[in-house]
Amino acid sequence: MYFLDLLKNRRSIRKYTGDGIERNKIETILKAALMSPSSKRTNGWEFVVVQDKEMLKKLSESREAGSQLIEGAAAAIAVCADPAKSDVWFCDASIASLIIQLEAAELGIGSCWVQIYKRMHPSGETAGEYVKNLLGIPQHLEVMNIVSLGYKNEERKPYDESKLLYDKIHFDIF
Repeated sequence: MYFLDLLKNRRSIRKYTGDGIERNKIETILKAALMSPSSKRTNGWEFVVVQDKEMLKKLSESREAGSQLIEGAAAAIAVCADPAKSDVWFCDASIASLIIQLEAAELGIGSCWVQIYKRMHPSGETAGEYVKNLLGIPQHLEVMNIVSLGYKNEERKPYDESKLLYDKIHFDIF
């Protein structure tokens, strides 16, 4: 697929068919994540792949609102990073998350970014602490987000290029 078409058609998908994702497609998505750029090539990110339905249900309870869609996903990837490896770990984790979403779209798999960093769990602990405890993630890592994955059970219109915010683009000076 032409890259701009991929970007135009990649939309956040929150409803999934429930069908599992083939192992080779999960591996391709993870390979793409491992090729993500990182500051000074520190590779401070870590990825936890969850396919167990009971664990997906628990992850869907990570936040008061906005994480429930994970329950219907075929898989989810918790994207973590080590702040000791890079002062811009959140940028590295964000880039990796986007690469995961773009590769998933290329493979015909829907995805949605569920923000965890700086969000709260209903119990009052941070969503990051909840996810770390649930998945056994070491305390020195930060959880940036969870990317849900699954075959689409909804259609979203591609971006309308006539509505792009071209006034946000500045040449030479603001």
